[in-house]
Amino acid sequence: MLNNVHHIAIICGDYERSKRFYSEILGLEIIREVYREERRSYKLDLSLNGHYIIELFSFPDAPPRPSRPEAQGLRHLAFEVDNIENVIVRLNLKGVPTEPVRTDPYTGKLFTFFADPDGLPLEIYQK
Repeated sequence: MLNNVHHIAIICGDYERSKRFYSEILGLEIIREVYREERRSYKLDLSLNGHYIIELFSFPDAPPRPSRPEAQGLRHLAFEVDNIENVIVRLNLKGVPTEPVRTDPYTGKLFTFFADPDGLPLEIYQK
């Protein structure tokens, strides 16, 4: 049976912009970066707190996401945080706008959304 989620794969539109976003703004650690000549594609492996979490890919001429966030497929990627207000301030200071904070009606926990450089919906959820 399944043990846990191994990684999430994301195809970006502008590799350098997304690399900076995930590593410098969100603070994920770069494990390895590989350029695959046969695909004209980068693959960047990123970790969060020592856990392999995201594969960031660049592919030439990848089509954009059809709509957000209710298109079929992955709806959003959520990150757990200790203090949502501190993270919002940090994101906003780095030029990343966030939506108003909401309260999960079932858990009472605070959460909000923001977007990566390609418009992929990301969520922060206070534990």
